[in-house]
Amino acid sequence: QVQLVESGGGLVQTGGSLRLSCAASGRTFSMNAMGWFRQAPGKEREFIASISSSGGTTYYADSVKGRFTISRDNAKNAVYLQMNSLKPEDTAVYYCAARNRIGVPTTSLAYDYWGQGTQVTVSS
Repeated sequence: QVQLVESGGGLVQTGGSLRLSCAASGRTFSMNAMGWFRQAPGKEREFIASISSSGGTTYYADSVKGRFTISRDNAKNAVYLQMNSLKPEDTAVYYCAARNRIGVPTTSLAYDYWGQGTQVTVSS
C-alpha cells in the first residue's frame, strides 16, 4: 500500500499563488505516474495534472495550462503542484493520486492510491 498526504492548501486572493505538496509513504517503489485532481462542491472530480515516474512527461487540463506546474522529487517521494494566477473557479479540494502501473493517465479511475485532499479557496 501507498499512503499519500497532501499539504499546502489555504485561502488566497485572486491572482495569488499556492504550492501544494504530496508526501508518499509505504510501498513507494511501486509508484509510477502521479497526478493531481480537484473537486468543487456539487461537481465531479476533475483532472488537473499528471507526471510520469521520471518527471519527463506531464499533462495538464486546459483550464490550468500555463498557470499550474506539476513536479516531483523521487528522492523525497513527493509530488508538487505550483499554482499561480489563481482564480475563484480554482476553489476546490485538491487530491493527490498515484498509479502503480505504466502510463500517465488523465482519468481518476486509472489511479490506485489517493490522499485525503487539501482545501484551496480563492477569494474574489
